[in-house]
Amino acid sequence: MGTMRPSLHSPLPAMSSDSVADLSARDVAARIARLFVYPVKSCAGVEVDEVLLTETGLEFDRAWMVVDDEGRFVTQRELPRMALIQPKLKHSEMVLRAPGMLALHIALDAVEEPCEVTVWKDRVKAYDMGDVAAQWFSDFLNSERPAGVPAQKLRLVRFDPEFQRLSNKRWTGEVDAQTQFSDGFAVLVLSQSALDGLNARLAAAGHAAVGIERFRPNIVLDGVDAHDEDNFGELLIATNEGPARLRLVKPCPRCPIPNIDPATALSSPEVGDTLQAYRAHPAVDGAIAFGMNAIVLEGIDFALRPGQSAAADYRFD
Repeated sequence: MGTMRPSLHSPLPAMSSDSVADLSARDVAARIARLFVYPVKSCAGVEVDEVLLTETGLEFDRAWMVVDDEGRFVTQRELPRMALIQPKLKHSEMVLRAPGMLALHIALDAVEEPCEVTVWKDRVKAYDMGDVAAQWFSDFLNSERPAGVPAQKLRLVRFDPEFQRLSNKRWTGEVDAQTQFSDGFAVLVLSQSALDGLNARLAAAGHAAVGIERFRPNIVLDGVDAHDEDNFGELLIATNEGPARLRLVKPCPRCPIPNIDPATALSSPEVGDTLQAYRAHPAVDGAIAFGMNAIVLEGIDFALRPGQSAAADYRFD
């Protein structure tokens, strides 16, 4: 068994006025409204009051992943019940809970056997998290499979921090931008106003409002117009240590996951159908886009918190 050093951290003092001043000359002023981490890829997120920014995004984001018996990643696309698995990060462990299951405790500083797994087209070095975790995920995610569908043998793995998985250079240019088990990029940025606009359209069609959790953002921005993030080049965030700097590089194409209600794991088409009417994005060949993928340029080990000031310049390309 190997060990990894957990780095949950102590609260830091408020942001300095110097950091705020660094943002004053930008085109757009904003603030961080909410922060989310998704420790296990495609399971529920954790809303956090403070989180470190790392080379691969927010600390512990997509650090773990569920794979099948061939080592290939699985998500809510195939197993919507993953939405019901609720992680909680504590000082030395991650606790996973799901309906009808005893809690599963995963140490933050320990791993089992090294392995290789596949996420999309990438072959990635990882660590298997052992038979207890494998049985827990297999039991829960197979518990309501349709009659005649064979059970899947599932395992939990953790990303090997010594391995570098790089985002697509078509979008990051000269930057070797790292990520862990995300679909492709370190951070997803979304404006609250974008969700408000979607919910207004849903209400007009007689549908219920949806929560931002369906779209799995890491950073939610307040104070900007709906989808203004589509046009940002770089996003600066005032932290106590100085400005953190992200580059927004690619609109986030949407699969059917936003149609899944995270409270029930049931899918219905109204979210996707509504987005189809107004969110086709030419930069991703007409796919439905909602939010912007970003990479980390500066601010490693800086602490992000809701309420921090942010600013951006518009991109003209």
